[in-house]
Amino acid sequence: MQVAVRDGTTTSTVDAIQKLAESEDLLNKRRGLLEKKIAAELNKAKEYQKKNNKKGALAALRQKKMYEGQLEQIDNSLARLGEQRAALENLSAQAEVINALKVGADASKGAMKAMKIESVDQVLDDINDANDQMKQIQDALAMPTGLGAEMDEDDLLQELEDLEEEHLDELKHEAASVPATRIPQQALPELPSAPKTQAAPAKTPEELELEALEAEMAQ
Repeated sequence: MQVAVRDGTTTSTVDAIQKLAESEDLLNKRRGLLEKKIAAELNKAKEYQKKNNKKGALAALRQKKMYEGQLEQIDNSLARLGEQRAALENLSAQAEVINALKVGADASKGAMKAMKIESVDQVLDDINDANDQMKQIQDALAMPTGLGAEMDEDDLLQELEDLEEEHLDELKHEAASVPATRIPQQALPELPSAPKTQAAPAKTPEELELEALEAEMAQ
């Protein structure tokens, strides 16, 4: 659809709406990536805090704040793109109404062989009103807004303190959930008993006498 604008040039409303939608899609993808980066930096800060690395934790929180500032800029841009796209869609609908009115006016002219000047003035007034509304929207979109996100060191320290308290709570919870266990006593190995020796039986007087005799003969 071709819509006439005040300077005499033309622009495709459908193409403009499509371009705005593509820009919104691109920004939404960028927004999702930033949200993942913010979550990653927060996890880094927690890990550094558990290791008592205050410098690393503050660096991670500072990086997170930077990503949050970029995310705020994207949200503002998405809001503006959405407003402009809605305005163009509304303008497109108004143009359809104007075209329908013009077709009706032409049919009336053909039927009556005449057209009142008031009808032409009304159509032109509607077009001018639509163009004025579009210009007001464009002027509003062109106004600069503050998108800078200032980092407050006190805020970072406060967030680090919150992380430390959260870590202490986790440690207390883990200590409370560990059950007390008793170490079973191991049985001592049994020592081998000393071998029992059988006492030699006592010799009879005859045996003693025989031994004495053998000793005497051996001399």
